[in-house]
Amino acid sequence: MKIEVLGTGCAKCKALEEVAKEAISKLEGFHSVEKVEDIMKIMEYGVVSTPALVVDGEVKSTGKLLNVDEVLKILKN
Repeated sequence: MKIEVLGTGCAKCKALEEVAKEAISKLEGFHSVEKVEDIMKIMEYGVVSTPALVVDGEVKSTGKLLNVDEVLKILKN
């Protein structure tokens, strides 16, 4: 599973990256978290509000800082 955290470097974006890493540490299997700060790549997803969480190329959340349980719920569905 490829998880991307989209954001230009704000505190919430960095926090979501850490939350995503913590969430995948609770899952079995291989998963990667990538922080995407390139505004052009963020725009390719159609995201206008960051932070955003993308799972396997699909935008799952925008504009809010999720907690570990919320990220786990997204990853398990």
